[in-house]
Amino acid sequence: MLRDRSWSSRLFDYLNMTLLILFALAATLPFVHIVGTSFATEQEILTRDFMLFPTVFTWDAYRFIFASDRITNSLAVTVLITVAGTAINLFFTSMMAYPLSRRELIGRKPIMMLILFTLLFSGGMIPTFLIVKSLGLLNSYWSLLLPGAISTFNLIILKNFFQQMPDGIEESAKIDGANDLSILIRIVLPLSLPAMATFALFYAVGHWNTFMSAILYMNDSKKWPIQVLLRSIVLLSQGGLQDAESVPDYLHIPPETVKMAVITVATLPILCVYPFLQKHFAKGVLLGSVKG
Repeated sequence: MLRDRSWSSRLFDYLNMTLLILFALAATLPFVHIVGTSFATEQEILTRDFMLFPTVFTWDAYRFIFASDRITNSLAVTVLITVAGTAINLFFTSMMAYPLSRRELIGRKPIMMLILFTLLFSGGMIPTFLIVKSLGLLNSYWSLLLPGAISTFNLIILKNFFQQMPDGIEESAKIDGANDLSILIRIVLPLSLPAMATFALFYAVGHWNTFMSAILYMNDSKKWPIQVLLRSIVLLSQGGLQDAESVPDYLHIPPETVKMAVITVATLPILCVYPFLQKHFAKGVLLGSVKG
């Protein structure tokens, strides 16, 4: 119990709790400021340099953002890209990491050298664009899913994670007549849920924040993900676009409020997913990062 411990140990615990509370506040207050500013009026934004909770709440910024059904369509596109892209990422990453984790694989070291080479060097934006164009993927959702199907960093971590599993588990399964694919699906992947949940979160955040690749490969505004459309809304609120199709003319919203509302809309959905994966997050990040 706490009262049975020495005063120095209790003082250490109190200092730790104080520091953790301060760090938590430092991480939380900026987001509270963003959300609060998104509900503030123009007068309050001009008179207050920093606010957490506005005195008068207004939904004008969110009405400005959701004034058109394009935002709903864009959210649906982003959800589709996030779900489908994360599934593709996990499938290809696990299917490639598992064979590379087997020491008996022929040509394992040359393949790993080629993979590490891609971690250090890439073709660049223009060669990647030319490849996507030559494959006929421009203005297609596949252009946002296939070029980044495997993350080299995540592949190496997952390979190391698979290597740490006891060999006896797979040997017992092979004695029972299981093949490599069956072992991966029925044994390895269920035991790898912490790591898979962590990589799923990494991949999902990347797809949710898809921006540059959508600008490069998507010409149809109806296929824009949420980040690209919200950027156009911010530019429109600042007078940077002459397209009045997205919002009604009678709404005149401060650009600062629109920016904060855009950040809230773009961040809140992925924050709602994080608590369901948080219990696997720390364990999944550490597992597989020790052995080479």
